[in-house]
Amino acid sequence: MIGLGRMGANMTTRLLRGGHQVVVYDRSADAVKRSAAEGATGADSLADLVGKLAPPRTVWIMVPSGKPTDDTVSELLRLLSPGDAIVDGGNSNYKDSQARYALAKAAQIAFIDAGTSGGVWGLANGYCLMVGGDEDAVRRVEPVFTTLAPPNGYAYVGPSGAGHFSKMVHNGIEYGMLAAYGEGFEILEKSGFGYDLHQLAELWLHGSVVRSWLLELAELAFRDDPQLADIRGYVDDSGEGRWTVQAAIDENVPAPVITMALLSRFVSRQPESFSAKVIAALRNQFGGHAVKHEAPPEPVAST
Repeated sequence: MIGLGRMGANMTTRLLRGGHQVVVYDRSADAVKRSAAEGATGADSLADLVGKLAPPRTVWIMVPSGKPTDDTVSELLRLLSPGDAIVDGGNSNYKDSQARYALAKAAQIAFIDAGTSGGVWGLANGYCLMVGGDEDAVRRVEPVFTTLAPPNGYAYVGPSGAGHFSKMVHNGIEYGMLAAYGEGFEILEKSGFGYDLHQLAELWLHGSVVRSWLLELAELAFRDDPQLADIRGYVDDSGEGRWTVQAAIDENVPAPVITMALLSRFVSRQPESFSAKVIAALRNQFGGHAVKHEAPPEPVAST
């Protein structure tokens, strides 16, 4: 296992509990020590990790997408031998995965793209795995997948790129679901009825058509902080929503919900939307509608 962040470390623990022997590497020596304390074999470099594995080796990568994954794969291709396998369980773009597959194929090394869902709850609940690549290579690594996944939570979904493409769309759907919950609870919060949002979230988990695991997480969040007072409304994105929207454009598929959910995340990162300022100014110009002005800056005390 290369990369012992929130996902990689928990996946290592689940594999160890499932009876697998795991060699681990991370740039953080402390992260390696923590996994080693649970029974993993620590390595201090990629070369050391490869040297501690017996052929045919299986190396799982859980590092950020883009250049970190590129660099890791490039070095592994120099270190591994024909018949070995690389599994990328991160959120890589499926086109990048297909390019890495071609490079690995030329070196007679299998490259498997494993779309991985489950977050920090995966250790206890298991990870949903959407796996793409050459089927014979996937079947060889299957004991790892079935240990990480809950019952019926793993599937071979197709050739190279299919795993990460399906995970990309999965995350695009997630964007829309999160946006719907966010908008709904904001309407409730602003309604004036004084709703107990935790009560409603918990209520909807029983028999409601909108019940889901995400709603269970909303119930937990409102239980801990009923007004979400300690959370800033800044929503980041890790790329999959953008890629899903681009795929929809490329394939002429209308995807307004996912697209608007993505754009709403961009709005959340602005201290104040400039487009909203333009709209307010135009309404003032054509209809005389009142505008709210910025507060004047505080005077600076002279020294």
